[in-house]
Amino acid sequence: MTSVCPFAKAARPDDVCLRKSSENNIKCRAENDGKDKKEPNESSSVLPKCPFGYDSHTFKLGPLSCVLCQAILFDTRKCVPCSHKFCNACISRFKDCPLCGADIEKTEPDKDLQDTVDRFIEGHARIKRSQVNMESKEVNSHNNKVTYEDVSLERGAFLVQQAMRAFRAHNILSAKSRLILCAEDIREQLERMGNSSELCSQLGAVLGMLGDCCRAMGDTGSAIGYFEESIEFLSKLPSDDLEVMHTLSVSLNKIGDLKYYDGDLRAARSYYSRSLDVRRNALKDQSNGPSLTLDVAVSLSKVADVDRSIGNENVAIEGFTEAIKWLESLTLSPSESGFEERRQSVLEFLKNQLSENQAVSSV
Repeated sequence: MTSVCPFAKAARPDDVCLRKSSENNIKCRAENDGKDKKEPNESSSVLPKCPFGYDSHTFKLGPLSCVLCQAILFDTRKCVPCSHKFCNACISRFKDCPLCGADIEKTEPDKDLQDTVDRFIEGHARIKRSQVNMESKEVNSHNNKVTYEDVSLERGAFLVQQAMRAFRAHNILSAKSRLILCAEDIREQLERMGNSSELCSQLGAVLGMLGDCCRAMGDTGSAIGYFEESIEFLSKLPSDDLEVMHTLSVSLNKIGDLKYYDGDLRAARSYYSRSLDVRRNALKDQSNGPSLTLDVAVSLSKVADVDRSIGNENVAIEGFTEAIKWLESLTLSPSESGFEERRQSVLEFLKNQLSENQAVSSV
């Protein structure tokens, strides 16, 4: 699953506060520090916070979080006899309570707490308040004009954040559940507002994440369905958006991988080739991008590997050779050491493929 939140432009990334939020905090503190010097009628900013900590300034593990996966509780279970609560998928790996060390005799569903969690998720960030002036409110016994701001995470960013945390902790069902809610929200917006680049990009990325969840669960058919739908939405977007094109090419490659391991080599080659075309076109617009060059080389190697498997050895050699030329022509700066490690790794693989062919030919 990608580590990049598709809502990053609208909200903070996972566990990172927006610079704007920090500036608001600083501004608010400055105003509070100087409140004795203010005129009575001067406005002040009041920043409400979610009592459970799910806002854009901080994140804390509150009563609705699982301390193991650090995501919102899903399929909540209570340990007996200690009564500590976790996600079912998380606690099922333990014989002793991770919090207190007590022997776990059994676990029981906690329907009341799970219902509370579900209601919280359903209502989170549903109502957006964009600086509404409340003339009649009084703060600190002064008749100040109060500005209320929305500080909650964007709903989409919140759901994706929880899904990414659960996925990293191998709580796949939890991740899938949150992503399905997120996809439903975006579909509703598409119905109301029509297709837009931002919504199509977000839905395409979320559908790709759902494909990752299904693949991790071994549900190949559903994974391919989600990846195909992701491709459908991402293909509607301008090709000059490199992040979108990268996500599109990755979805194509993932279907190719699933077809490859299922033994459908012709279909795998078709998807690999489509991914290669997307990456070649992106490279034309950004000819000096090291990541794009590496992506093209990887796609060339995937296509060539399938060509070899279906008996097109000469075509495969041409593909491996072209990929090597791309990588050898790539010039990297010292600050791009991460790319250099990946480049050397791919180069080693490609040269080994050519060496295998030479060894077979000599025999």
